[in-house]
Amino acid sequence: MDMSRTTRRQVLRLGAAALPLAALASGLPSVARAATAPAGALRMPEETDRHVRTYMAWPALSSVWGGKLDAVRGDIAEVAYAISRFEPVVMLARPAQAADARYRCGRGAQYAIDVIEIAVDDLWIRDFGPTFVVGPGAIAGVDTNFNGWGKTGTKYAQPFANDAAAAGILLNEYGVPRIAAGFVGEGGSLEADGEGTLLATVSSLVNANRNPGMDQDQVEQALKPALGIDKVIWVPGLAGQDITDCHIDCLARFAGPGRVVLDKPGAGTDPRWIAVYEETRRILEGATDARGRRLAITELPGPARIPGKGDEFLSSYTNYYTANGAVIAPRFGDAAADGLAYSILQAAYPDRQVVQVRIDNIASGGGGIHCATQSHPAVPPAV
Repeated sequence: MDMSRTTRRQVLRLGAAALPLAALASGLPSVARAATAPAGALRMPEETDRHVRTYMAWPALSSVWGGKLDAVRGDIAEVAYAISRFEPVVMLARPAQAADARYRCGRGAQYAIDVIEIAVDDLWIRDFGPTFVVGPGAIAGVDTNFNGWGKTGTKYAQPFANDAAAAGILLNEYGVPRIAAGFVGEGGSLEADGEGTLLATVSSLVNANRNPGMDQDQVEQALKPALGIDKVIWVPGLAGQDITDCHIDCLARFAGPGRVVLDKPGAGTDPRWIAVYEETRRILEGATDARGRRLAITELPGPARIPGKGDEFLSSYTNYYTANGAVIAPRFGDAAADGLAYSILQAAYPDRQVVQVRIDNIASGGGGIHCATQSHPAVPPAV
């Protein structure tokens, strides 16, 4: 028996502990019903909490990646391998592409890379996959109604029908109850400290391309019950200048309760993104979290603008992923900047091993390691 993969029966048993909570009805049609659960019963955990596994997705379409598709798949395989040294990895792939994914991800590691046949369009599973919430003895997956980042009809538009369906299919595969959120968003737009605080950008959530007719307060009131959030710290972000409208996971991350890692643009960055950083820093310096703590901010400088990489290239070290016992972070070939990022992340996560992976092909599509991963957290003990 493969003990790295929890059986459907086992996961159903874990979910059953929460079934008295209205929020955990499988196929829940509306987040409004989640509000009937006892306050604090389910909460989006901090990513540093222990994981059962990591989910990734095998990029499917040459119409999206053109001649880079094979190289992008190579980057995805390298990231999967790095994570698999620390925890199991499950790779979603189209049935016709699963054999190739198994071959490319077949390198030996402490934990297996398990390829499962679920159709996807692209690799950004952070955004279209489920965002998990947990409570004592219980887990559920929040489906945030992925709509292709609201980019239909724009230069960023790409196929997303398979991606939009993947969260529900994946949750069904593992027997995890599904919560359909009362807002449209992506996992990369949600950064939680595990203690009731959420960081988010206005530009990616309070946006007519996701949530038409909803103002900031209405979006916040939809976020809170779905994710078990007590307080949202909003920063403005920047709309229309990248495919995500400035996701928070490329800008500011919780390294633990009360501690934030803030992306600082490197030399040569467009002044508009420098202004985003400066405004975000100003807001975070004056903010308190859900428990009233002021935030300790650690800056993580990016590399200088990399010649020839184009405007879409994401040269952000802040888009890292915390696996069990590790921080999986990018490197960009700038030895000084890569080394500084390594040192800062190691100091921010002293009990984890920092592993850097070259991801230039993934980054050329405007995303990074965090965008390409989604964690399935362990279920907290029942009380």
